[in-house]
Order: sequence, then structure tokens, then C-alpha cells
Amino acid sequence: MDEKLIQRLELAVTRLEALSTGSRPGGAAESGGDAAATDPSVIAFEDLMSQYVGRVSSAAEKIGGKVLDVSKVLQEAFSVQKELLIKVKQSQKPDMAGLVEFLKPLNEVFSKASAMTEGRRSDFFNHLKSVADSLSALAWIAYTGKDCDSALKFESDLSKENGPILVEYRNKDPNHVEWAKALKELYVPGLRDYVKSHYPLGPVWSATGKATVSAPPKAPRPSAPAPPPPPPASLFSSESPQPTSSRPKEGMAAVFQEISSGKPVTSGLKKVTDDMKTKNRADRAGFVSAGEKEGRASSPSFSKVGPPKLELQMGRKWVVENQVGRKNLVIDDCDAKQSVYIFGCKDSVLQIQGKVNTIAVDKCAKMGVVFTDVVAACEIVNCNGVKVQCQGSAPTISIDNTAGCQLYLSKDSLEASITTAKSSEINVLVPGAGPDADWGEHALPQQFVHVYKDGQFVTTPVSHSG
Repeated sequence: MDEKLIQRLELAVTRLEALSTGSRPGGAAESGGDAAATDPSVIAFEDLMSQYVGRVSSAAEKIGGKVLDVSKVLQEAFSVQKELLIKVKQSQKPDMAGLVEFLKPLNEVFSKASAMTEGRRSDFFNHLKSVADSLSALAWIAYTGKDCDSALKFESDLSKENGPILVEYRNKDPNHVEWAKALKELYVPGLRDYVKSHYPLGPVWSATGKATVSAPPKAPRPSAPAPPPPPPASLFSSESPQPTSSRPKEGMAAVFQEISSGKPVTSGLKKVTDDMKTKNRADRAGFVSAGEKEGRASSPSFSKVGPPKLELQMGRKWVVENQVGRKNLVIDDCDAKQSVYIFGCKDSVLQIQGKVNTIAVDKCAKMGVVFTDVVAACEIVNCNGVKVQCQGSAPTISIDNTAGCQLYLSKDSLEASITTAKSSEINVLVPGAGPDADWGEHALPQQFVHVYKDGQFVTTPVSHSG
């Protein structure tokens, strides 16, 4: 720690000497670009990067992987903003098209960070999303006046993704906690105090500098397709939208316009003869052939979403995905610290032989799950026609946005807390009193009556009398 402090002091002394002598540390004559690079605001921004961005990078190097990759993108974004601050000292204030061209390097880094959050959700999604969302604060350089100050009010957005990191890794890995705290302090108080100290009303452009050249407009092509939508992290768009009144009408609006024009609407229709009618066609006899039935019944062994998967990831999470028509899926090598995530399966049966921490069944149809014990909870979300059987104990069972669920409980799990929301056709089956007794079936209510009594609403299930 003492060596780092000495290095920072030596660097500050070198820069002060360069300012007093009017030359760079290398001894070369100072030009306009060198004067901008030695401006106190630029030097203060370098100190901001050295102190705060360096702290984020140091924590990321201990973690590695995607956290290190996205931290490098963060460092690249701040380096790009430093170059833009130098250009501000050298350039006149541009127009809107010139400002778009001026911010193009920063937009490219924004798009790079945003692209890392797309695709399959990784275990470090909160880290990637925190960096991608936080980079929007660097857009303060495009605003002036009060708009510049409002561009830095993003503490709540940063805490939305940064908070879960602190909660998840509080007792697991201090490196992740250090990374999350360093990222937050980079912006608050780091960047916020820097902007308020040096640019309280936004960037100050040079009155005698060179003009920022905007990109030449492209000539429109009548036969060219429409351009793709801009990336989500882009700040501005130099193209103005086409007025709605000048566009040709489509869909039902075009139909009503043709009807109101007075022209014969049915003039372009063909006459349907008797041999063209469905009831008179020989190939529509009303029965399905054996070949056609087999073609409909056959289905691929995996979902169109992706290949089937049953694997243990990072030693902590069992992933079962896109299994179709598999009745013999088994997870037998599991422990109480592992979780099971079942996604996109259809017409399959999974047996979990052992105690696990949590079980989540997501977007499955006609799926059967049999498990022994669960430590925390079993969650059923966005499913249709599933059957879940608990052979041991389960403290909590949650059913959300599900249509059709058969829940089988054992004697050890009768005291389980069952929570339902936005679900229908939920039936719970419990064992009978004797060993040979039939199972008792209980339908959970899905309709409720809310009555206002004594200053509050009293909710009771709907009871039907027949």
C-alpha cells in the first residue's frame, strides 16, 4: 500500500513540473494536443482511473473469466472518455450530426458491453449487466446544464444489479464483494464528484479549436431494404423518422381505404367453381391415412430451442434442458449443496435420488419430477400439466403461473408450505391413514372473495354448494 502511495506522489510531482515548465516529461516542445493532455481536468480524470478503475481491475484479476473480460471493457470505456475529454479541449462545439460522430467510439464500447449480456444467461450475468448499465453514466459528456447532472443520477439502477452480487457472495467469495463495491464507488463518489468539480455544467468546448467533422449523409436508395434498428446502447440517431402520413397504409387500414374509394372491391376475385369446393374434392375425404398419422406422431428427440442437456455445472448446479419424450432421466450423484434446474422439457420423467438444496421446474409441459428431499424449496413456474412427487421432506413448495399441476406429498412433507399464484387446476394428493388406504385428493382454490370489514379486506376462498 505504501509503495502505491509513493508512486502516485511521484506521478503528481512529475505532472506539476511539466505544467510549470510548459513541457511534457519527455522534454519535447508542447503542442496544442499536449496542452490539452496536461489540463488539470484531464490529469484529474487519469487519477480517477488510476484509483477507482484500477481497484475494479485488481479485484477482477482475482476472479478471472467473464468478470475480467467485462472489467477490461469498463477500462476501455474510461480510456475512450479520456480521449474525448482531450478532444473537447481542442474542438469547437459540434452540431447534432457532429456530436453523433464525436461519440461514435464511446457508442462502440457501449455496444460491446451490451453484447456480453446477450445470449445464454451465465452465472456472472449480474456482473456483466452491472457494467453494461453503469456505462450509460459516461454519456454525461453529451449533455450541458442541468441535463448533465441528471445523467449521473443512476444509483438505483446500479444497485439493482450490483445488490444481488453483494448478497450472493457475502459469505462465499470476498473477491466478488470487493469487485461490486469498487464498481459502485467508481461512479459514486468517483465519477460524480469529478464531474461536479470540473464540469458542473457539462463539457467546455474550445472557442478557437478545430470544427468537428460530421459523417457525410448517405444517399437514399429506392430499392434498398430498411436499415436495421440501432444498438440498444446507442446515444443518438442522426436520421429523422418518416412521417406517418407519408407512409402507405397497410393491413385493415388499406382495406377500409379501398372500400371507401368507391371502386368495386370484388373485381379482382376469382369465381369458385363446384370442383374447387372442399366438400367436392377427392383428396379431402375426411379421414387421415396411416402414413399421415405416423408423420404427425413422430417427433424429434430434442426441442427446437436447443439440444437436450443433463449435466452438472461448476459442481453446484444440475441443468436438465430440452428433454422430449425421455421417461428414464435420473440424477443419483447429488448432495445437499447442489441445486436442480429443469427447463423446456416435455413428456419426460426425471428422478432425483438424494437430497438437494433447491429444485426449479421452468417452462415444462407434461413433465414428471420425483425427488426425495429438498432443503430449501421446490419451485414450479410457467408450466402446463406437470406432476411432482415428494418422497421425503420439502419445507416450501411454490407454484406460479402454472395451468395443471398434480402434487403428491409423502407423510414427511404434509407440513410443507404451499404457495400458489396465477395458477389453475392445482390438485394435492396426500397418503391415506392406513398403508393400504387410497390417496386423498384436494383441489386448491383458485377463486377468492374479498370483503371489506372493519377497515380492511377479508379474503376467503369461493365455496360451491351443489
